[in-house]
Amino acid sequence: MIQDKEKVLKSYFGYDAFRPGQNEVISRVLSATNTLAVMPTGGGKSICYQIPGLILDGTAIIISPLISLMKDQVDSLVALGISATFINSSLTNSEQDSRMEEIVKGQYKFVYVAPERFESQTFINTMKQLNISLVAFDEAHCISQWGHDFRPSYRSIVPNLKKLGNIPVFMALTATATEEVIADIQTLLQIEAQHVINTGFARENLTFHIIKGRDRFSFIRSYLEDHLDDSGIIYTATRKQADAIYEQLLKRGVNVAKYHAGMSENERKEEQAAFIHDEKQVMIATNAFGMGIDKSNVRYVIHYAMPMNIESYYQEAGRAGRDGENSDCILLFSPQDIQLQKFLIERSLMDENAKQNEYRKLQAMVNYCHTQSCLHTYILDYFNDSSEHINCGRCSNCVSKTEKTDITEEAQMILSCVKRMGERFGVSMTAKVLKGSSDKKLKEFQLHNLTTYGLLSTYTEKEITEKIHFLIAEQLLATEEGKYPTLKLNKNSIDVLKGSRTVEMYMVSIPTTEEDDYYKDLFDALRQLRKKLADEQNVPPYVLFSDVTLKELSRYFPETKEDMLEIKGIGEKKYDQYGDIFLEVIRKWRGDHPEAKRRIKITGNAPNASKPKRKEDEGPSHLVSYKLFQSGKSIKEIAAIREMTTITVESHLFKAFQDGYPIAWDIFFTDEEEAKVLTTREVVEEPKLKPLKEALPEDYDYTKIKAVLVKNGLM
Repeated sequence: MIQDKEKVLKSYFGYDAFRPGQNEVISRVLSATNTLAVMPTGGGKSICYQIPGLILDGTAIIISPLISLMKDQVDSLVALGISATFINSSLTNSEQDSRMEEIVKGQYKFVYVAPERFESQTFINTMKQLNISLVAFDEAHCISQWGHDFRPSYRSIVPNLKKLGNIPVFMALTATATEEVIADIQTLLQIEAQHVINTGFARENLTFHIIKGRDRFSFIRSYLEDHLDDSGIIYTATRKQADAIYEQLLKRGVNVAKYHAGMSENERKEEQAAFIHDEKQVMIATNAFGMGIDKSNVRYVIHYAMPMNIESYYQEAGRAGRDGENSDCILLFSPQDIQLQKFLIERSLMDENAKQNEYRKLQAMVNYCHTQSCLHTYILDYFNDSSEHINCGRCSNCVSKTEKTDITEEAQMILSCVKRMGERFGVSMTAKVLKGSSDKKLKEFQLHNLTTYGLLSTYTEKEITEKIHFLIAEQLLATEEGKYPTLKLNKNSIDVLKGSRTVEMYMVSIPTTEEDDYYKDLFDALRQLRKKLADEQNVPPYVLFSDVTLKELSRYFPETKEDMLEIKGIGEKKYDQYGDIFLEVIRKWRGDHPEAKRRIKITGNAPNASKPKRKEDEGPSHLVSYKLFQSGKSIKEIAAIREMTTITVESHLFKAFQDGYPIAWDIFFTDEEEAKVLTTREVVEEPKLKPLKEALPEDYDYTKIKAVLVKNGLM
């Protein structure tokens, strides 16, 4: 049987070896053992039921929550010469009847069905007539009441299935499942603990970034300019956000699609098809889009706003890089996102217990946005991933760190303030007290009389809030769960207050870039051929070959069938269908580029041995100036080196600070000068630069004034 598995893997799917967990899952299913597979998106879950379905007699029934997922999977199997079909609401009655007759005759190895089908007694009676090889629940977290995308119809079919009497084995597959979700699935499908195969949640090819303090649309526009040929998804929290970004990008000539529940079903289908078939590069969508989308070449996922929980975020972000290629997952965070998500929870139809659970999950999501530990590690810890993992070395918290700043004193002030406020208030009120705000609510609660009132008045309220969130994320401060979480001291808080534990913060910058180690013009030529053939067959391009396969073809220039079969993702079936025509394009390209050399000699799966090397990008212009400034260069020297005015350099430094980079402000002003500017600003009728300059002494130039305003978040 082992030989059969490996032969099927190589012949149909073009892989020499199983990925982690696949062999264990397949072996259990082949021995008729109910099994749960918890594997990351892109970890090869579909092969776990496809190989047993091909080996075993009968028809494999795959229960899938989304129409789009069914069509993609069926297209992929049919392209491999495997008989497969689906039954769902997209078919007419006559089409459904015709397919059901063919299913009863045993004409299909795989049948994908929506959970709602099992509410029909007619359909159940038909299932009783089949020789079923296995039943697989894809996106199995939908079964669990604790899952982030729980669907009652998905859960309610389980009793009906168990009554059929002709199901030899159940299997469940998911990419995002907490311990309580896993336990729930086990109970429903009678899966013993030793038959839960959890390969961990790590996605080594994904790089996570948190972006704060940036204009979100400006960031998106800039990012897309550097990724014109890449396919990506931009998730928004609301339909209104999706429509606005779509219109702005459309005006700028971006090849963009959109998807949300406010569109008609036909509009959504057309937009999704255009994205999947590589006719539109960018998809702007709410969370209504994506589950089960099998598009393998998504190079980035950007969240325009913070999602409601880690499970949703990791599943959505995980739609990048399903082919194993390096991809970006970027979250653009704004404090307003927290209030929006609270509003959405409160407006939902969940009962009170479910809402409290969602508030708990939301707090974990907020902590993710404020932690300074490795972002990848934070996610793995959230899912209680028991595999050994170290900091990823790639995320925005792991790279380009500046020197840490000791904020122990500020942390002690914050913790002391929380204690003096009776541990009865949240982040916002605590920040206002520490700032010394004149907010009316402070006076109502007599909080302006506390000894901690105004202790951090030199910071902006936003800066204080950021520090409080950081303390929560690092578990130096606790929160009471609920819609309005109040701050509480914990054991770690006491250690900080006693001075036995120091607290340090650092700022981070973004991204490194990937160095291409393949010939891009050959890759583009192969991609055009793939698109042409896919259009002729009316299937998504990645059904033919993934981007990973095309890049390997563009690295190693196979010359023969034997060479071609060494390429990842090309088996006998794929070669018979497409091998010769792709080899012809490669041969022609090599004839036009005699100087081109193979990156690595093709022997045995050698392509997998090489990974692109990373390099530091010089970065945006203002950060180039900032780095020179940090290295000890004066503003005048930077202006001379970069052939720009000193005013431009100053504006670069101020912009870097607004992006989160520290600046030693004493080169611009003294404490007395800062206080003078701030008090004067309070009394001028119009707090703009010119009237402020006129109201200050002559030696207060515009640079000094702007520096004070920038530091205090007033500009």
